[in-house]
Amino acid sequence: MNVFLDSSALAKRYVQESGSDRVDKLLSAASSLGVSVICPPEVVSALCRRRREKALTQQQYLKAKQSLFIDMEDASVVNITEEIIGRAVEILERWPLRSSDSLHVASALAWSAELFVSADERQCAAALGCRLHVEELPAG
Repeated sequence: MNVFLDSSALAKRYVQESGSDRVDKLLSAASSLGVSVICPPEVVSALCRRRREKALTQQQYLKAKQSLFIDMEDASVVNITEEIIGRAVEILERWPLRSSDSLHVASALAWSAELFVSADERQCAAALGCRLHVEELPAG
């Protein structure tokens, strides 16, 4: 199964929180992982925030970041194209999302994801409205 994770879902792979076990199970069963090109910097941003807040040590941060980039070597990273931008704009016009969230949904559509996974309720609603199969994880 082609599984597409947004940043909120993928971050759960590197920081133990509610939904982390489910992400591990989904990835174990997936035939391929898709992410938007904006996903790695968004996950690093979340890791940096946790480091600043002292929820991660410097060593934990470095290990998590390294694991992320190792995982990206095997993932399908979807670049932002004119088609994806156009579809993201259409999504923004229909649902109350942040621009980055619409780019994740548009990227999943372009990649022909069989399952879209996120911990963002509004993003999941938009993905469902775009006819993606969706799994919503618990937020942080």
